Amino acid sequence: MQYLLLVYTDDALLETLPPGEYDQLMRGCLSHADELKQAGTLIASQQLEPGRTARSLRIRNGQPAITDGPFAETKEVLAGFNLIEADNLDEAVRIAHEFPWSRFGCIEVRPVHDMGLERQRVGLG
Repeated sequence: MQYLLLVYTDDALLETLPPGEYDQLMRGCLSHADELKQAGTLIASQQLEPGRTARSLRIRNGQPAITDGPFAETKEVLAGFNLIEADNLDEAVRIAHEFPWSRFGCIEVRPVHDMGLERQRVGLG
């Protein structure tokens, strides 16, 4: 089953790191991702640009509203994701624990819904 590891970080916590530590953490993270990819566990991963570069779209009563930045009032913003393959939720959480970013925000582990099954359910598959 696939799980999406949503990586949220708090920029204020990241800014407290000593010089060079972020790069060291990132090197370790990328090396670990390479290992997971070679093992067939990591399907895809990306780092996102800072939240201040985002736009959020909502449509209410037929009217679009576009706002700058992340959609939630929070210090933690979505910084990236890892799409993994795991046998169950416990294994997915274990894999998430191997990344350092929960020290600077959180990693949300969420099962991915099978869109192939959804297509069948609605008569398109």
